[in-house]
Amino acid sequence: MKKILFCIKEYAYLAEKILAHGDYERGELAISYFTDGERYQRILSPVENRDVVVIGGTVNDGATLELFDLASSLVSYGASSLSLVIPYYGYSTMERAVLPGEIVTAKTRARLLSAIPRSAKGNKIYLFDLHSEGTQYYFEHEVYPVHVYCKPIIIEAARQYGGENFVMASTDAGRAKWVESLANDMGVPAAFILKRRLAGDHTEVTAINADVDGKTVIIYDDMIRSGGSIIGAAQTYKDAGAKDIYVITTHGLFVNNGIEKLKASGLIQKLICTDSHVNACNIQDDFVEVRSIAALVCEAIR
Repeated sequence: MKKILFCIKEYAYLAEKILAHGDYERGELAISYFTDGERYQRILSPVENRDVVVIGGTVNDGATLELFDLASSLVSYGASSLSLVIPYYGYSTMERAVLPGEIVTAKTRARLLSAIPRSAKGNKIYLFDLHSEGTQYYFEHEVYPVHVYCKPIIIEAARQYGGENFVMASTDAGRAKWVESLANDMGVPAAFILKRRLAGDHTEVTAINADVDGKTVIIYDDMIRSGGSIIGAAQTYKDAGAKDIYVITTHGLFVNNGIEKLKASGLIQKLICTDSHVNACNIQDDFVEVRSIAALVCEAIR
């Protein structure tokens, strides 16, 4: 019997692509809202003794709670197994406390999702290109987290725009290990920027670890919010002699006119992102190319 696929409202676009790509049955829901804004949900498809997949990213607190409510109810109504697919885990920036009293939201949200009742065959949570790899270990009880790397999509895009002779680069040393792994897989040099913190959020570039003069540079970062770090990195590589600069990211949030800022910088030839975040679906600009993770999702949960 086919697995049955449900999704929260924000991820209906990705569910459609997964249904077109894989062999799943569409799960039907009725959703409406009471006059005070409270959400009403009803599961219309029978799920007892079925293997169930739920697509839903934590793009905001409302989406997180919708995901929790839906997944918990599917198990309560008899789902045999639960595969929770979270293309974008939105709390990874707060994965640890730096100042006294800071709330580690990545952990508290993981605890919330870990409280989803266990299905007969167990629950799996699929997470994609986490900002901090340790986040997957915040999930508790009998939940089995799976960290899915979007490396095939990144490598394909890098090869398309970089050819055979380019430099794979990161915005700073914090992402150097992951970028170096990508570079090694493609047999190209890796570059990262060394910075020194002066005060507060102010830093200065002290060095670049690789020669980029006259070369195509492809910058990878797992997530772009407003694009400030990307612009700063692109300017640094351009000042060091980079010829053409492309940017690849997994999670494109593009808040505060991020795309406009990146384009207006005049430093970047093309921006490539995945459709892991709902914001990527609303882009109408040739400067940005959006590639789907639908095939990767189907492969992971097969």
